Amino acid sequence: MTPVQRIAILGAESSGKSTLSEALAAHYGTVWVPEYLREFVDTQGRVPYEHDQFGIARTQREREQAALERANRFLFCDTTPLMTALYSRVYWGRVDAGLAQLEACHDYDRTFVTAPDSPWEPDGLQRESEAVRQMVHRMLLETLDARAIPYILLEGSLPQRLRQVEGLLGPA
Repeated sequence: MTPVQRIAILGAESSGKSTLSEALAAHYGTVWVPEYLREFVDTQGRVPYEHDQFGIARTQREREQAALERANRFLFCDTTPLMTALYSRVYWGRVDAGLAQLEACHDYDRTFVTAPDSPWEPDGLQRESEAVRQMVHRMLLETLDARAIPYILLEGSLPQRLRQVEGLLGPA
């Protein structure tokens, strides 16, 4: 049996990560791991505090591990601990030791970054502004480059992004 490829879908707020992850899973007949932060915000009724960040990232990774058993060829991961750590740097200027350890283990087979090229839309408690979205996007690309993590920037509409990914991963 061919091992499942874990695909990281990274990007700033309101850049289409969740929409793309869900569409890719449907296209390839597999599962995806939704961003746990959304669930956290919905169930807690608030944005996370600094001390919540490690637990959010740890839960995200645990859900990835659990989903691997149900995945077929690919597992699409809507965000990773790297993004949680990046937002920790944005909001608190630091990353705690546990989160830093999780962030360091970016062991995905491929990393796709969603460009912030669609209209910014507020999303309740989670989204900040277009200016923050652009800043986070720049920080993400700088972080990936500094860590020598190869990535593909996905741009355009959802159908354009799907075609771009299919050109890299092959047909469904």
